[in-house]
Amino acid sequence: MAEQNQKTALVTGGTGGLGKDICRQLLSDGFTVYCCDINDEAGAKTEADLAQYGTAVFLHLDVSEEKDWQEAIRRILADTGRLDVLVNNAGINIRVVIEECTVEQWDRMFQVNVRGPFLGIKHSLPVMRSQGGGSIVNISSICGLVGHLYTNESYTATKGAVTLLTKSVATRYAKDGIRCNSVHPSTVDTEIVKILFQDPKKKQERLDEVPMGRLGLPGDVASAVSYLASDKAAFINGVQLPVDGGLTAY
Repeated sequence: MAEQNQKTALVTGGTGGLGKDICRQLLSDGFTVYCCDINDEAGAKTEADLAQYGTAVFLHLDVSEEKDWQEAIRRILADTGRLDVLVNNAGINIRVVIEECTVEQWDRMFQVNVRGPFLGIKHSLPVMRSQGGGSIVNISSICGLVGHLYTNESYTATKGAVTLLTKSVATRYAKDGIRCNSVHPSTVDTEIVKILFQDPKKKQERLDEVPMGRLGLPGDVASAVSYLASDKAAFINGVQLPVDGGLTAY
């Protein structure tokens, strides 16, 4: 059982390499953290792994299903009475170029990458408004800021949508004490990326485009989320924060 009145965060995609690091960082910051994902087996392991850092609770959540969001918010409010931070991290990438992308693949990308944040924001806003404020952090991508030669168009389109969803929410709900910002990583060195980079040419392409000459680390992104979620960022609203080693500075 989470502790009543302790600040609470919900992180989607919370069992993956990036999501798990975000959960770990927010636990270290003193939050009760709900690590949400569709993978129940990974969720149980994540909950156990993170217990040493604080109160971590796994919840099953398919971000594309509204009923799952309603149940997750209901559970969090029953446990803690509040929701201070929402991190929309869950996402997928079906790696096919636009000429080969089926309608079903395109729609699935938008179901997870755009409908997911939409539903999370929709159901978190009333809670945050009632308690006097909160922070929403959307994990977008450099592909939500610029076109990217090595990334398929469907992914870029979804992340561009998240970028402007962030700005729209930030302007409308600031009056309620709710901040909304987005984080834009370049390629992050997760287990999925390690599989992709078994092709040395692909790895070198990604390294060559980053002025700092390395891939991002999950901790780099988690630190950015930690800042935007914190009171230190109390006057930061509607920003798009690249975590990219200078890639988008060209």
